[in-house]
Amino acid sequence: MSVMDELKAQIARRLPDLDLVIGWGRGYDALHRTPVFLKDAKELDQLVFDPLCVHNLATYLTRFGKGKRVGVVVKGCDSRSVVQLLQEKLISREHVTIFGLPCEGVADLGRVNRALASRGLVMGKAREAAFTAQGLELAFKGRSETLPLAEVMAAKCGRCAYHDAVLFDEFAGQPVGRKDPDNHDDLAAFEALTLEERMEFWREQMERCTRCYACRNACPLCVCRDQCIGQSREPGWVSQRSGLEEKFFFQMIHATHLAGRCTECGECERACPVDIPLMLLKRKLGKEIVELFNYRAGTDVESRPPLLAFKVEEDTINERGW
Repeated sequence: MSVMDELKAQIARRLPDLDLVIGWGRGYDALHRTPVFLKDAKELDQLVFDPLCVHNLATYLTRFGKGKRVGVVVKGCDSRSVVQLLQEKLISREHVTIFGLPCEGVADLGRVNRALASRGLVMGKAREAAFTAQGLELAFKGRSETLPLAEVMAAKCGRCAYHDAVLFDEFAGQPVGRKDPDNHDDLAAFEALTLEERMEFWREQMERCTRCYACRNACPLCVCRDQCIGQSREPGWVSQRSGLEEKFFFQMIHATHLAGRCTECGECERACPVDIPLMLLKRKLGKEIVELFNYRAGTDVESRPPLLAFKVEEDTINERGW
């Protein structure tokens, strides 16, 4: 039985006890997938799963009213977001059914677009797309093209240690197993910059920010949209001016609010229309949390995020070394 057949059978079995199931379906062209909300077994044929299923569906779990029984299909990084939401009691375990999947990585459509452009092709004109052992095989009118996986896969997947869902009620397919890649060269290069060089780097990046809030809206852990500092008027934290100070203030607060909570799913960076490397901020803070508290967000539903808990003496911090 294929992974998709197994997943559909699991959802069909659970669906009568659920209000809906969130999964992925085909989008508006061959290279896009879109979230689908299934309420009837007749709709199961809409489901797809491949490396083009980039959305973190955990983002939708906090948007349903209390008491809704929701099923959600998750990859490894998505499941970590579900765990973090459960840890913070932002969703109820008894109301969420988790359909876990193994994942070898997802595509970066920005990289796909650039790779095709370098070959004189337009991404939106692809008629068919399929992932094989050779790479991403695309069919255009009168021409086909195969892009090597190394050219199209998301960088975050090369750093991912959790390719299988870490928490699930049903699991379809064969587990990939945990990996511990050492692929943080970009973060090390950033840390090697002087403070002045870092500030100049972020000044250039933030100048491009349009304050569209796509990063906030795509984030599964950014849940205070009704009181977001970017739009709150009582109190008024930041104006609607599109100056560097306002942009920097919003992004710094966004990053610090996610310290110890961010599961590095990369949705903020994927959603950014001007390709600001927002994950550099999140990963830097995440690294500090690991080193200070030996804690990785979204990996243990029973643990408490260190910045949401209090201890008189921290296990990993020697404050009184004398």
